[in-house]
Amino acid sequence: TALLALCEQLPTATLKPALVIGVPVGFISVLESKAALAQTSVPQILVEGRKGGSPVAAAILNALLVLAWNVKEFRI
Repeated sequence: TALLALCEQLPTATLKPALVIGVPVGFISVLESKAALAQTSVPQILVEGRKGGSPVAAAILNALLVLAWNVKEFRI
């Protein structure tokens, strides 16, 4: 999976992601890739088990944007 490939490259990567949303779905290497992400020091949002997918990732990203927008409005 793309998440597993990312986790394999993180130890030697020059640039590290600020956040990884790790919510792949399916049956092939999903649990392994989520376990690999959990072992990294990169900030992450991780869904345990086989649940996840692009709708979950989009909902998480949307919620983060709403939170960021509310914080910005609060400071004004």
